[in-house]
Amino acid sequence: MDKKIIRPGGEVIWRRREKKVAYDYQKNGLYFAQMAESIKEVGAEELDELGAVKIKPAYGGIGFQADKTTLYRINYTTRLASRILAPLISFPCSDDNQLYKRAKQIKWMDFISGHHTFAIFSNVSDSTINNSHYASLRLKDAIADSFLEKFGERPNIDTKNPDIWLNLYIRKDRAVISIDTSGGSLHRRGYRQEAVSAPMQETVAATILRHINWNETAPIYDPMCGSGTLLCEALMQYCNIPSGFLREHFGFEFLPDYDRSMWTELKNDLDRKIREVPVGLISGSDRSSNAVEISRKNLENLPHGDKINLEVINFTKRTKQKKGIIITNPPYGIRMGQNDNMDLFYKSIGDFLKQKCLGSTAYIYFGDRKYIKKIGLKPSWKKPLKAGGLDGRLVKYELY
Repeated sequence: MDKKIIRPGGEVIWRRREKKVAYDYQKNGLYFAQMAESIKEVGAEELDELGAVKIKPAYGGIGFQADKTTLYRINYTTRLASRILAPLISFPCSDDNQLYKRAKQIKWMDFISGHHTFAIFSNVSDSTINNSHYASLRLKDAIADSFLEKFGERPNIDTKNPDIWLNLYIRKDRAVISIDTSGGSLHRRGYRQEAVSAPMQETVAATILRHINWNETAPIYDPMCGSGTLLCEALMQYCNIPSGFLREHFGFEFLPDYDRSMWTELKNDLDRKIREVPVGLISGSDRSSNAVEISRKNLENLPHGDKINLEVINFTKRTKQKKGIIITNPPYGIRMGQNDNMDLFYKSIGDFLKQKCLGSTAYIYFGDRKYIKKIGLKPSWKKPLKAGGLDGRLVKYELY
């Protein structure tokens, strides 16, 4: 008897019942959260809070164990992880023929059909196969040939918006092929429709908020809000808006053991917990009217984003700032498009904090850490925060 399967988007397909294949993630419940090296410590804390167990940091991210409900919850609510991978098989892989042969043995029709699209992202190191692009091509060939031999058609590649993402990881001649259960990088929340130059990555902004231990009662102000990423992440945190609230689909919907009713119930329960934000709790400004307008549009893509106060003003022109938290990502050489007068610019930030923000606590993210000493204030602490090729630092200042 055939089995009825409903794919994401409502597509109905019928599949001949065959002997079930148990993939690695089904056997042991183990998954892998990709995230930047500098945020693993707080990333492990977040995974623990979301219900993961057997949490183990590793190269490129964190391994963990979870049941299906927890897997769905992590994908929908994590603010720090980039992708959640479900390993299908792992095997010795000393050459491309081994890769092709083992990959072709996977029942790819458990995940996609011939008219779906897919994309592959690979990482290889310390192995005989030393080119990630070539490794991706061999995996692609195995998938295509598998479909062609059985059905006479094959799924196509779509590197921008595929139905399903696959991950190939080869290290020391051992390969792991995984399904990306997130369906694309989780840092793309969906609220940032427009941006100024070199906007802060969403997961970096969320990490900063994690580091400041915001009690959600002290007012937060960003004097150089740019595209509004820090403001959007602060809003999402306070209002309990899941990080994946605006995503249309997740990769776990293509897993053969996907439970639609379980996911719907979990999503509805989490969405019911969204709350309003008090007017004035979160605010921002920028000297650029264009940046403020971009921030406003991005915030309005989120529930209660219209409650965030925004103002066009140069922070140096502000009167005394009310006590609270100052949090910002100042422009640096890359974002400014120049290095002229940057020393003076950062000195003006220090003067603003010393003269107009007494009684507050400031958290400044330096994409270029050479400017830390230009502020003219003694830091309470510095935390490394690398992202997007930047060896940045988050610095705390107590403004007594």
